[in-house]
Amino acid sequence: MGIDEPDIGPEAFLDDVEMRVGEIVSVEAFPEARKDVYKLDVDFGGETLQSAAGLTRYDREELLGRQVVAVVNLGTVQIAGFESQCLVTGVDAADGDGVVHLQPESDVENGARVY
Repeated sequence: MGIDEPDIGPEAFLDDVEMRVGEIVSVEAFPEARKDVYKLDVDFGGETLQSAAGLTRYDREELLGRQVVAVVNLGTVQIAGFESQCLVTGVDAADGDGVVHLQPESDVENGARVY
């Protein structure tokens, strides 16, 4: 019952895609990037990964300390000389004003795996 894509087995998704909850511990401007993104450091409870994330609808201070859901096993991508090590997930805002990040509705342990 895929909306736009064919169905896959749940075991394939859970085996191949590792999504974890992490806390944003650093947010920096990233004017060198072609798109409007921030440089983030995300703490996954024992390991901190960098991400270039299009969450610029939020003020930098607003993002600090927030938990996000991220894909952590995509490998790294170079963006304007910055090594993005994880993909912070988000969706387009209903009002068309940027990206809304996905987060748990309650605090969970950093590094908790999404399943």
